[in-house]
Amino acid sequence: MSSKVYFTSMKTKRGESLLKKLETLIVRAGLLDVIAPKDLVAIKLHFGERGNLAYVPAQYVRRVVEQVKKKGGRPFLTDANTLYAGSRSNGVDHLETAIENGFDYSVVGAPLMIADGLNGKDYVTVPVNLKHFKEVKIGSAAVHADALLAVTHLKGHEATGFGGTLKNLGMGLGSRAGKQQQHSDLLPQINEEACIACGKCAKWCPAEAIVVESKAKISQSKCIGCGECTVTCPVRAIAINWKTEADTIQEKIAEYTVGVLKGKEGKTGFITFVTNVSPLCDCCGWNDVPIVGDIGILASKDPVAIDQAAVDLINQAHGNPLSELGARHGEHDKFRVLFPEIDWTIQLSYGEEIGLGSRDYELIQVG
Repeated sequence: MSSKVYFTSMKTKRGESLLKKLETLIVRAGLLDVIAPKDLVAIKLHFGERGNLAYVPAQYVRRVVEQVKKKGGRPFLTDANTLYAGSRSNGVDHLETAIENGFDYSVVGAPLMIADGLNGKDYVTVPVNLKHFKEVKIGSAAVHADALLAVTHLKGHEATGFGGTLKNLGMGLGSRAGKQQQHSDLLPQINEEACIACGKCAKWCPAEAIVVESKAKISQSKCIGCGECTVTCPVRAIAINWKTEADTIQEKIAEYTVGVLKGKEGKTGFITFVTNVSPLCDCCGWNDVPIVGDIGILASKDPVAIDQAAVDLINQAHGNPLSELGARHGEHDKFRVLFPEIDWTIQLSYGEEIGLGSRDYELIQVG
C-alpha cells in the first residue's frame, strides 16, 4: 500500500505567502493529529553550522511551532551535538550557533534544547535488535518527548549521497558516541604523542578497556567500539575514524532512526524542504550553488516515502549547470553525478526492509 506524501510548490499567488502555504500543508497532511494537549513536542531540525546559510529559515520553523501550540502541544526545538569539531560539538557552542542563525525564542517562539546535553553524554540506550546494532544511543530529550516532528532540509551528502529525513533523525539525534558508531567500523587508536594522560577516557569507558599510566592505552580485546573515548578526549588524541562503507553507514542511519521513532508510533510527522538544494551537508561551514531550483515543501507521516519523493522531484527537475553538476547537469540521477561511488538508494531500501516506511508513495498536490 502506497504512503501519502503531500506537496506544495514554491509558487505563490498575489497575497499568498509561503508561510501560509506551509500551514495549509501541515494541516492537509494530518501532522497535527499526532499531537495531544500538553504533549512535549520535539521539533527536530538542523540549526545550521556557523557560516552555512542553506538550512531551513527560522521563519518557517516559527509557523510549525505556532501550529503545535494551537493543538495544545508544548514544542521545543532540538538537535544533538556533532561528532566533528565545528560550532555545534557541545551544548554551549551549539546553542550560540543556533541563536546566531535565527533560532532565538523571540523569533521561533519555542525554547531550544540540545538533545544529548552539554557534552553529548545525555542519552538513552534504546534496544533495536537489528543487523548492525542491538541498541542505539539517542539524545534523551528526543526519547522523552511525547511527539516528534522532523523539519528537514534535503541536500547532497558526501557519505550517503543525499541527506533527508532518515539522516536528520538517525544521525542527527544519535548522541556523539552514537554518531561515532555510525561513522566507523574501526576500533579507536590513541595517538600517544598527543595524549596528556588526563584519564577522562578511562573514566567514561563503559567496558573498562582503557588503562592510563604515562599514556592511555586501549585493550583491543575489551574495546566494544562505543566511541565514548573519542568524544571525551579533550585534546583529540583518540582519533575519530570516519572510514566505513557507504552502504553500511546508510544502514546504520536507518537503524538509528528506528531507535529515534521507537515508542512514538502514531506520534511523529515529517516536513521536508526541497529548497536551496546544496551539494554538501549543512554541517559544512559554507554552502555552494544549489544543484536545482527551489522545488517545494513536502509533508508525510512516512519517513521513507518523503525521502523517496523528495529525491524523485529533484531528479525530475532541471539541473543547474552553474552548480557542482556542471556539464552533467542534464543527467537524471543528480546525486550519483555528485557522488558516483555512492548508491544512495540503500538507506531507503533498507529503511523499508526494517519497517520504517514504504518507497511506494502517492504524491498529493496542495495549493
